[in-house]
Amino acid sequence: MPRAFKVVDAFSAKPLLGNPVAVVLDGSGLTDNDMQAIAGWTNLSETTFVLPPTKPGADYRLRIFNPATEMPFAGHPTLGSAHAVLEAGVARPRHGKLVQECGVGLVDVAVNGEGPDRTLTLTLPPATVTSLTDDEIDEVEAILRHPILRDARPAIINVGAVWIIAQLASVGAVLGLQPDLVRSAAFERRKGATGITVFATQPEGSHDIEVRTFAPSCGVNEDPVCGSGNGSVAVFRSTRGLLPAGGTRYKSEQGRRVGRDGKISVAVDADGRVHVGGACVTTVDGLIAS
Repeated sequence: MPRAFKVVDAFSAKPLLGNPVAVVLDGSGLTDNDMQAIAGWTNLSETTFVLPPTKPGADYRLRIFNPATEMPFAGHPTLGSAHAVLEAGVARPRHGKLVQECGVGLVDVAVNGEGPDRTLTLTLPPATVTSLTDDEIDEVEAILRHPILRDARPAIINVGAVWIIAQLASVGAVLGLQPDLVRSAAFERRKGATGITVFATQPEGSHDIEVRTFAPSCGVNEDPVCGSGNGSVAVFRSTRGLLPAGGTRYKSEQGRRVGRDGKISVAVDADGRVHVGGACVTTVDGLIAS
């Protein structure tokens, strides 16, 4: 049966410059295998399925699939799906926010503005932080084919999506990476990680950063603009003392090496909660057969 379907570019106000997520606006009646098959067919980093909520307080339930498996949470699909839900009239914000139910529980999405001026900001699920061993850091350097900074020890950040986070010395180093993706996929599987996200700070005096994300074990060699990866970087920077105490805001850029221009707004509040936001725009609007 045909189902309402959108492709939404997240972290961009202009089509074709962000990270696309495919959104099936009514996933009712689809089996797990159906959903995975559709996600494999779209071949985007994530495909989502909107369902009626099962938990009190939720506006809708979201299931999130990459080309290889289901994910309990992901960032750009959360924001892109919220945009699709609002645009289609499936849900309306209450008190300035939507509440998404997904594999990690309830996720708040703040809604600011209307139409093309609207921005959406998610509150990142609580994180666990596990430092890498020296041998694991050596392995990450071998995968990246580049040294990483060790003063702020690289770590695995689990927010539902699980990212190996490392800092590089410069933006040029981040943009120049040509990682060993086969080796990365094997390492990710051994560590139970979604992928590797690296970052470097912009010129001295700025807290803004450049980010790249690799997830070959999930069928995504390079994720153009990664919400959960950027949120995990914020957790890393906060817990490693790389951000001011008491809360801060900064901007992140991602996607230049794959022809995108993602703009991510990140905030860490006084209680350590991380908020990740940006613009979204619909690029495809129609029906999908299932």
